[in-house]
Amino acid sequence: MNRKFPVLAALIVACLATAPLALAQNATPASSAMSQDGYPSAPRDPSLKPVFAEFGGKAGLVSLMNTFMDNLMADPVTHPFFANVDRDHIKMELVDQFCVILDGPCTYTGQSMTSVHKGMGVTRADFNALVVDLQKAMSAHHIPFRAQNKLLAKLAPMGHQIITKP
Repeated sequence: MNRKFPVLAALIVACLATAPLALAQNATPASSAMSQDGYPSAPRDPSLKPVFAEFGGKAGLVSLMNTFMDNLMADPVTHPFFANVDRDHIKMELVDQFCVILDGPCTYTGQSMTSVHKGMGVTRADFNALVVDLQKAMSAHHIPFRAQNKLLAKLAPMGHQIITKP
């Protein structure tokens, strides 16, 4: 197993500890759509436009989400969260969300992470397993490590909206 996965999971956890401060400082970025509960639904970052290309554009994101969902379903930690849901819809929403974050030509119209994960009982361990599954998918698609980190750094502040159970 690649030793980068546990290291990145630790990085994501460290980022989560500072997420409330980061969100407070960037609560209403001009280029982000706001969800009904007041959180940025997908923080667009124009500086990541080159990273969007490294992910293979929208087609690359679609392919990535297929692998990511396969990983989630094969993982005993994350499987229960995805077993009885519309996985195709989730993949579509994730493609749009990642596309917006990476400044691709997409619009994310889904709910905020707070709304989506309310009542799911997601723990930090569950979240970390999901991050590892995403990293494995990105590596399988030969997405450069630096590009992976840039996306993960944008996703990390959303973690406190997803983790709903201590």
